Order: sequence, then structure tokens, then C-alpha cells
Amino acid sequence: MNSIPISFIIFKVLVLSVGMYLAVKWHYDRGQKDKNQKTAAVVLTSIKVGAAFVASAFLMLFLTFEFCNRMGLDLTMR
Repeated sequence: MNSIPISFIIFKVLVLSVGMYLAVKWHYDRGQKDKNQKTAAVVLTSIKVGAAFVASAFLMLFLTFEFCNRMGLDLTMR
């Protein structure tokens, strides 16, 4: 009776290990096939995503302060 949970755990570890190995191998093989992709395009896309994140963070900060001011909250730092 106590061997059933142990066997299930061993089976789960084996299945997940094989699945992770195959996932890593598939991504590695795919990366080798797509090696012709330009690095500049990846960097440019990363910069665009970063800029969009920073802009949205500042917009959210501004909207939060504006909403709090309209609600009558005192946000001054003394």
C-alpha cells in the first residue's frame, strides 16, 4: 500500500524529465535552424517592448495620482 505513492512519484518524475529533455532539445534544434535571424531585429524589438512597458508604467502612475487627486486624497509629502 505504501509503495503506490512512491511508484507514482517515480513515474511522474520520469515523465516530466523526458518531457523537459524533449522540450529543450526541440527548442535548441529550432534555434539552430533559425540562426539566420538578424540580431538587430531582436534588439530593436526588445527596445520597443521595453519602451512600451516604461511608457505604460508612467501612464499608470500619472492616472493613479490624477484619480487620487480627483477623489480628494492628500498626496503631498511632508
